Amino acid sequence: MALAIRETLAFLMITMLFQVSSATVYKVGGSAGWTLPILRNVDYSKWASNKPFHVGDVLVFSYNKLFHNVEQVNQKNYQACNVTSPIASYNTGNDSITLKQVGHKYFVCGVPGHCQVGQKLEINVTPLAPVAAPTTI
Repeated sequence: MALAIRETLAFLMITMLFQVSSATVYKVGGSAGWTLPILRNVDYSKWASNKPFHVGDVLVFSYNKLFHNVEQVNQKNYQACNVTSPIASYNTGNDSITLKQVGHKYFVCGVPGHCQVGQKLEINVTPLAPVAAPTTI
């Protein structure tokens, strides 16, 4: 009985380890970072289109804090480039945002005019795929 409990605990610990280590860190915009698209030839929609964002993943916004920031907004404000009531604001120049919930997430640069020329990002966060249990032979 005690052996079965230890095996179950070991299995649970290994499963948790794999779930934690499966998080992906994404540098928004790749090598271009978070900037005006016309300066570094980056399309944030295209950048995000082939990435599977999951709960637990991390977005890293890297930018010059003298010229940019990051505002998390709702869909309506994303479409309108409205930053008057953000969900969250970031301005360190190297912001790490852990994705905690499923659904669409919206980010814009709050500097006037930047969102309008494409410095904005929409992603869809999905649940982390379950880890398959090892089989016992």
